Amino acid sequence: MTQGKIERYHRSMKNILLLEHYYSPDELIDQISLFVDHYNNNRYHEALNNLTPADVYYDKGREILTRRGRIKKITILQRRRYNRSLMVT
Repeated sequence: MTQGKIERYHRSMKNILLLEHYYSPDELIDQISLFVDHYNNNRYHEALNNLTPADVYYDKGREILTRRGRIKKITILQRRRYNRSLMVT
């Protein structure tokens, strides 16, 4: 299972890196660094409850999921009120 995750990571990196031509090793190293940073800090992972690996590593997951749950409840209540107001009219 772990090997599959690593292979998926490498496939994602390869797909991004093959989109451009790099004319020096330094350019490639810079792009790999940008990809790793994006992958760990900005890209949400479905297997991690749509959290970033950095969120999970720094134990921010519970806080983020709680906040999302509150926002979801508020949004659902607002939608219900709005839809009920349309039905009354």
